[in-house]
Amino acid sequence: MHPTTSRDSFGGHVPLPTRAPVTIRVITASAPARIDFGGGWTDVAPYTTAVGGAVCNVAIELRAVATVCAAELPVAPDDPLLRAAWQRAGMPAVSIGLTSDIPVGSGLGGSSAAGIALAAALGAWRGQRLAPRELAELSRSTETETMGLAGGCQDHYAAAYGGALLLTCGTETVATPVSLRDAAADELELRALIVNTGASRISSDTITAVMHAYRDKDTKTCASLRRMADLAPLMAESLARGDIDNLGALVAAQWAAQRALHPSITTPLIDRIVADAELAGALGAKALGASGGGCVLVVAARDRIAAVREAVARHATMLPFRVARTGVQIHDTGELS
Repeated sequence: MHPTTSRDSFGGHVPLPTRAPVTIRVITASAPARIDFGGGWTDVAPYTTAVGGAVCNVAIELRAVATVCAAELPVAPDDPLLRAAWQRAGMPAVSIGLTSDIPVGSGLGGSSAAGIALAAALGAWRGQRLAPRELAELSRSTETETMGLAGGCQDHYAAAYGGALLLTCGTETVATPVSLRDAAADELELRALIVNTGASRISSDTITAVMHAYRDKDTKTCASLRRMADLAPLMAESLARGDIDNLGALVAAQWAAQRALHPSITTPLIDRIVADAELAGALGAKALGASGGGCVLVVAARDRIAAVREAVARHATMLPFRVARTGVQIHDTGELS
C-alpha cells in the first residue's frame, strides 16, 4: 500500500499529495462468424454485377474482438489486416488489439468478422457509429481494395447485422433479415453440426480460380453458380417456416453444385465426412466458405442427431453452434490506471 502521510521535521504528519486517477479510454468491438447455407460464390464480382447472386446465411456466436486505445504516436500495426483497417481509419495514434475464437481458415468468415470489429472500433474512436451496411461495405472494400484479396460480401454483412440474412447481390447488396423464430433457432442449433477438419486453406486462391472459369464462360461453372443463387431464397423461406428438414435437403443440393465448381473445392477428408454423415442419417452436408478445408456443415434428421454426431466426430472436432441474434457490438469504456 502507498503511504498517505509523511512526518515533518517537528514530528507531525503532513498529507502527501494524492495522484488523480488517470482514465484511459478503451473501445472494444466484437463481431460474429457465420454459417453459409447456400449461394456463396455468387456474391463475388464480376458475377454479382453481370448476373446477380443471392446468399442465405446465419451468424453464430463465435466472435472476433478488436480493442483500440490511445498511443503516444501513430505506428502502423505489423498484421496486414490491422494495418489496412488502421490506414482506412486515417492512421490515428492508437494501439490496436485483435483476438478471436474463430479458428483460422475455418470457412466461417473469421477474417471478415475481424474486419467488421476493427472498422467498428476504429470508427467509434473517431466518434462515428456506422450503420451495419456502412460497416459491411467499409470492411469489404478494405479487404478487396486496400489488401487486394478476392472475396465476396456475405461474410461482412453477416458479421455486421447478425441473425439470419438473405442477401441479394448485384451492383449493390441488399440485406433482408430472415425472421427466425425461437423454436426454429433452437431446432437449428440442435440439428446443425459444425465439423472442423482442422485443415486451413487460402480462400482467395480458390475464389480467383472459380471467377476465372466464370469469365471464360465454362458451362459447368456457370450452371453451378446459377443453381446456387436459386437455392438461397428457398433456404431463407425454409428458415422462416422453421422447416429444417427442407433446409437440409437444400444444403445437399447446394453441395452438389458447389463441389462441381472446381477440383479444389473438396478434399478426401471432406468427402468422407459427408458420406459418413449421410449414411448415419444426415439430410444434407456441405463444406463452408470457399472450402478446400476448414469446416463442414451437417444437418441431421430429427431422430438421427446422436448417430450423425458420432459418425462425424470420428474424423474431426465439433464446434459449438449458437445463433448470434446481434451482429457487431461496441463498448466504449474508461478504465482506471
